[in-house]
Order: sequence, then C-alpha cells, then structure tokens
Amino acid sequence: MTVAWYGHLKYAHSKPWLLAALLSWGIALFEYLLQVPANRIGIGVYTLPQLKIIQEVISLSVFIPFAVFYMNQPLKLDFLWAGLCLLGAVYFMFRSA
Repeated sequence: MTVAWYGHLKYAHSKPWLLAALLSWGIALFEYLLQVPANRIGIGVYTLPQLKIIQEVISLSVFIPFAVFYMNQPLKLDFLWAGLCLLGAVYFMFRSA
C-alpha cells in the first residue's frame, strides 16, 4: 500500500490526479489480492487485533526504507521511536495469547 499511496508523489505529481488514482488503485488491488486471503488464513491462528498489529508493523517496516531510499526523505530518530511504540503494541497484543 505504501507504493499505491505515496509512489505517485515522486514521478506522477505533474500527471492528472485521475491517472495517479487509477494507477494507485491497480497497485492496491494486487496487494488486496494477497492481504484478504492472508487475513482469512491468519484469523484461524491470531485474533483480529493481533492481525491488525501485524499489518501495522509490516507497513512501518516497508514505509521507512521506502521513505528514505525511494522518496529521499532524511532518516530520522522519530522512525526509531515509532518502531519502539509498535513493539510495545505488539507486546500488549500478544502477551495474553
């Protein structure tokens, strides 16, 4: 979803928004074709909140390298703090499992 949501900002910012939206929707569709079956399989093993936390950790793990290497954003210490907060969320979601 990171590429679908933000990828157009780098190369398609001068293109019509409708073209960027259609391209983003195409990318998102591919991810949904993977995510929906994964959630259907995962719900047999994890709770719904646990699945959501897993998704957020994956999203941040993908977003940080995307922002730094693809979008040329500076690496900030805030990324580390956000990651540590997510680790805390993972702990609380999985501690009673």
